[in-house]
Amino acid sequence: MFSKQVAYAIRCLVYLSQQKEPVLIRDIAEATKMPGPYLAKIINILTRKGILHSQRGIGGGISLLENPESISICDVCIMFDDPLLDSDCVFGLPDCSAENACALHGFWSKQKENIINFLRINTISTLAKTDRSAKKQLNKELKRDSAKS
Repeated sequence: MFSKQVAYAIRCLVYLSQQKEPVLIRDIAEATKMPGPYLAKIINILTRKGILHSQRGIGGGISLLENPESISICDVCIMFDDPLLDSDCVFGLPDCSAENACALHGFWSKQKENIINFLRINTISTLAKTDRSAKKQLNKELKRDSAKS
């Protein structure tokens, strides 16, 4: 659903929101299973947009400048010009509009509005909390399974 850039940016921001200290790009790449050079480009964009802070030298690394509760998923899509927000026609027809509608125009218009509203109300913080809950549940299951062995 998201472009690769947006998906990687979201994963990076969620990871950074869970860290207390600045993190090196290679450590973010390793923890999130993203290619380092591509991640570096995404981090550069997020830094220029004022979302991240990059500090060189000893004790340096990447950290969030913004509160993760104030960064909506929609904000991230907008930063990277995600096509999801721009697509007026599910088929990509340039002339599709309310006056010249394709077969799915009415349906897609409503669904797109619902998706955008969902992206506006969900933040990096929301995703980080969900991520932590999922990891806790997985750890419980792994412990339970290893105790049975």
